Amino acid sequence: MKISARNQLKGTVKSIETGAVNSEVTIELSGGEHIASIITNQAVKSLDLKVGSSTYAIVKASNVMLAVD
Repeated sequence: MKISARNQLKGTVKSIETGAVNSEVTIELSGGEHIASIITNQAVKSLDLKVGSSTYAIVKASNVMLAVD
């Protein structure tokens, strides 16, 4: 895989919650952190995602917001 996005986070699929049109896929990163993505059910099928699959979360955004308490 070659992609220009710099924010590539490798992890393992921990859960897939399937809805009527979209699925929420949760990935566990190497440090134990979790990141979730909402993708179409067709994308889950096309990528052949299953719990335990190795995958990448790729973050591409025009801005990132930060907050403090």
